[in-house]
Amino acid sequence: MALTPAPLTPARIDRFQRQIIVPEIGGAGQAALAGKRVAIVGLGGIGSPALQYLAAAGIGALTVIDDGDVELSNLQRQTIYAQRDIGHGKAVSARRWLANFDAAIDVAVHDARIDGGNADTLLQGHDLVLDGTDNFATRLTVSDACVRTALPLLSAAVGRFQGQVGAFAGHLEGEACYRCFVGDAFDTDDCDTCADDGMLGAMVGWAGTFGALQAIRVLLAGHATLGAPDWGRVFLMDGLKGEMRSFTIAKDPACKVCNSL
Repeated sequence: MALTPAPLTPARIDRFQRQIIVPEIGGAGQAALAGKRVAIVGLGGIGSPALQYLAAAGIGALTVIDDGDVELSNLQRQTIYAQRDIGHGKAVSARRWLANFDAAIDVAVHDARIDGGNADTLLQGHDLVLDGTDNFATRLTVSDACVRTALPLLSAAVGRFQGQVGAFAGHLEGEACYRCFVGDAFDTDDCDTCADDGMLGAMVGWAGTFGALQAIRVLLAGHATLGAPDWGRVFLMDGLKGEMRSFTIAKDPACKVCNSL
């Protein structure tokens, strides 16, 4: 999955000039982003705005993974879709949005459900995986695959007015994986979803855009001065109070995945 970044031609420099002049990014950071390949798992309320802002930042290649179709009820919060997309696959619709937005982005589409049998194959070769799926079983499947394939993971989730965003690198010595955070009890598909609990579009958008910011921070580590990836640091977002706090997850010595390497 070798990536040939789109060169920073005068037109590309003009497109990203507002970002390039940010001292913490600069030309070197912009060139680095053009050479990155990111997989986005789940193209719902979190994945939609995350994809938009990663594309807008100049990420060179995006892999979009979702087996669902667009429904009318999605339009309230899933910002890349329009009424014409209803009934069409989310991954294909996301590719259409990307093609209209920036034809220079290298896009790969997978409209099959990610599971333990295909996760490693789908994710390997990327620089970062951003998970915005809505159930623990899938999130744990993605996390385990990231550990096995030595990939950093940016995980984002929302439940009503509570959001969480964290960066994990369980493949690195001393760093926690997502399973260290939530444990083994959620390896099933029986958790509630937004169809059960309801969801405010702006709340899930906050998690998605903040997830994109944290993803860019991870991708620019070593290339710019935007800040450290903060592995294992989880941000908790409170939409009712308009507040955010964070804490750091320690590596679980009993974790059956990241401590089995």
